[in-house]
Amino acid sequence: MFLGTFTPRLDDKGRLILPAKFRDELANGLVITRGQERCLYVFSEQEFASMHERIRQAPVTSKQARDYLRVFLSGAHPENPDKQHRVTIPLGLREYAGLDRELAVIGAGSRAEIWDAEAWQTYLTAQESAFSDIEEEVIPGMF
Repeated sequence: MFLGTFTPRLDDKGRLILPAKFRDELANGLVITRGQERCLYVFSEQEFASMHERIRQAPVTSKQARDYLRVFLSGAHPENPDKQHRVTIPLGLREYAGLDRELAVIGAGSRAEIWDAEAWQTYLTAQESAFSDIEEEVIPGMF
């Protein structure tokens, strides 16, 4: 499970060093792809394959499913961390997420997310206030 918030930097070659707590889960390969809210999702190869299998079960007649599949998979980039635990983020994905040098890498359960540090702080500030105001059950059975 991916948990926590980390603040690595992107180097001049578009690489980031994976947070130590995520390395074991991602050591055998990972997939980086477009996420929602202009961040990047990072899945272990195994989790990505599982997710792809679930997406494939959506009816091909559903325009919404086709649209999601195209956007999600067309940006997918498989990577293997190097010996220094670095992964390269392709230019297209860096541009999509507006990544500059300062990053926020967060754990989101079954995936990690890569955010531009400023964009993450803006998002988090807005969501923290909404989080405390939630009056109904957002996730069934949680509260």
